[in-house]
Amino acid sequence: MAARHFDRGRVRAVRRAADIPQSAVAASVGVADSTVAGWETGLTAPDPEKLPALARALGRPLDELFPRAGLPDLTDLRCDAGLFQYETPAIIGTKSAGPVAGAERGERRLKEKYVQALAARYGVTVEELRRAEDRSIAKANGQDLQESVEESAGPFPGSPLGSTPAELPTTLAEKITYLVKRLPTLLSDAEVAAEGNSRTGTRVLTEALVRQLRTGEVTSASEDVLGALAEALDTTPLIWSDDANVQRIIAGTWLLKSEFAAIAARGGEKEGLSADLLSFIRKEVEQARAEAQARPDHP
Repeated sequence: MAARHFDRGRVRAVRRAADIPQSAVAASVGVADSTVAGWETGLTAPDPEKLPALARALGRPLDELFPRAGLPDLTDLRCDAGLFQYETPAIIGTKSAGPVAGAERGERRLKEKYVQALAARYGVTVEELRRAEDRSIAKANGQDLQESVEESAGPFPGSPLGSTPAELPTTLAEKITYLVKRLPTLLSDAEVAAEGNSRTGTRVLTEALVRQLRTGEVTSASEDVLGALAEALDTTPLIWSDDANVQRIIAGTWLLKSEFAAIAARGGEKEGLSADLLSFIRKEVEQARAEAQARPDHP
C-alpha cells in the first residue's frame, strides 16, 4: 500500500561517501557484487525485503534512506522486517504461508493465534499489526482509509511538490540550499561531493568545500566545481548565472517541473521534463543571453 522509495542515486552517493565497496555491501546483504552494481545503475531494483539489510550495510536508518509516503500494510511490515513470505510459516507454526498470504491480499483476517507472533517478529505492536491489516483489506476492496494528517507523512522528504518559492534564491549559498531541499531525498555535504565527482569523473568537490559553499563561507567557485555541483543537484550549470533573463527562464522551468510532479502524484504522467522541452529551454536561455548582449547598455 505504501512501498518504500528506492533511489539508486542516493544509494550510490551514500555508499561512496562512506567509502564502502560494492563487494562489502553485497556480502552484507547476501547478494552478488553484480546485483548491487545493477541496483546502482538502475538495471534492476532490490526486493523490498532486501531494503532493511541494504540500509544496515550502508549505516543509515531505513526510514531515512528509503522513505515511505504513507502508512504500511501487512506486506510492508513483513518487508520492513526483512522477511520473505515463504519464511512466515516458521513464525506462526504452519505448514504454508497461506494465512499470511491471504491476509496480505486482504482476503481474510489473521487468526488471533498468529497475531502476537507476527507482531513480535515484525517489531510492531499488535495494534499496529491490526491497523496494517485494515489497510490491506481496504486496498483489496479498492478503498482508501482516511488516515489522520499527523499519521501520514505525505510525499517523500525533499519532494518538489509546491516547492517553487515566491522569490528565487540569488546567492550561491541560497541556490545550493534550495536545490538540496528539492532533491527526492536529502543529501549530506559529503554525499553531494561524492555524487558530483562521480557524475563528472573528477575529484573537484570535497565535503568541506560543499559545506563552505552551502553556508556562504565561500562565495564563488570555478566552473569545474560549479559544474560538478550542478550534476550532483540534478540541475543545469546555468542555475549559477546572475543574468536576470536566464533566471527568469529557469524559474519558469522549476514551476513547470512542480506542476508535472503534482500531476505524477495524482497518478498522471511520470514526473520529469521531456527532451523536447529541455531543448526548448536551452534555446530560450541562449536567446535571452543574446538579447542581453545586444542591448546598448550591455557592458
